[in-house]
Amino acid sequence: MSEAVVDDILALLPPLLQSLEALSFVARHLHPPDFDRVMEMVGAPEDTLQAARSQLSEWPDRFAGVRAALEAGSDAALSAFALLRAVQHGNGDLAMAFRALRYAPQAQEALYPLAAKFPPINEFFLDPGVCEDADLLARLAEPAAQTTGIVHDHNEPGSRGGFSLYVPEYYTTSRAWPLVVALHGGSGNGRAFLWSWLRDARSFGAMLIAPTATGSTWALSGADTDTPNLMRILETVRSRWNVDPTRLLLTGMSDGGTFCYVTGLDSASPFTHLAPVSATFHPLMAAMADAERLRGLPIHLVHGRLDWMFPVEVARHARDALAAAGANVTYREIEDLSHCYPREVNAEILRWLNVS
Repeated sequence: MSEAVVDDILALLPPLLQSLEALSFVARHLHPPDFDRVMEMVGAPEDTLQAARSQLSEWPDRFAGVRAALEAGSDAALSAFALLRAVQHGNGDLAMAFRALRYAPQAQEALYPLAAKFPPINEFFLDPGVCEDADLLARLAEPAAQTTGIVHDHNEPGSRGGFSLYVPEYYTTSRAWPLVVALHGGSGNGRAFLWSWLRDARSFGAMLIAPTATGSTWALSGADTDTPNLMRILETVRSRWNVDPTRLLLTGMSDGGTFCYVTGLDSASPFTHLAPVSATFHPLMAAMADAERLRGLPIHLVHGRLDWMFPVEVARHARDALAAAGANVTYREIEDLSHCYPREVNAEILRWLNVS
């Protein structure tokens, strides 16, 4: 690799990864009354990124793929910050802030293929607690097994009903693997929501499916076209990979969390564990559920005390109603969480699923 290429990468990677961490911080702490304070807390890593991006030199053609990935990741991060700064300066609303954060998964998707080549990117896609795990790092350093990594099945942006799949690169057929099915929030899509869980699935050894609803959101009323589609996706994956039938987790954010109840409490559901996050709940969901299905069913509830869309009292009622109906409920209420996805709970949920 030429000296100019090395210098460019050394200048670009730190602010790029710092910018992505900053966007993750904003996404986690996005509470309307605190928006300006949160933006001040992250500083301005995009300024250094913009400078490094604009000063890239000419690269040999053999590095074109690497350059394209770094440029795409940088441009997505910069686009996110441009919209966030517009909101901060009074030129946009909160809806624009949420649109801005949609660029972060695009940046991660662009960068992930470089994780095997660049240790800082590899570390970015690992839980901090395992970054010095010699055994895991050695397994990730080996050539990826066939049929592993990220696959998108009819899940292009704007499409409905497809799914994105992550299989750890060190997957082997010699054991059954836990599976996380993670449902996006209203108007979202699985291709983007995949990145809410990929770091943890990669770090702790779980397969991950992020499906996209068949409609604009999950089938919370009317005809349920999503449950049959989820079963189709699940059977597709189970037919090709060795999935542990005793560790099938259904989780989701907001509308996705609510749909965990709708489909996961059905007597025919194959899911062994449910983990709704920032979801709404009606007591009739517990009252109408199959009593045998609920008895002892592990359910892990996560909700924010600052949630402005579904007040925390909703989650407390869900906890009490499900426990009274016989479910084995774990409840986590997060003091500083608004209506956001708290990625820090993923490792805890995986431990609860007996993933090590």
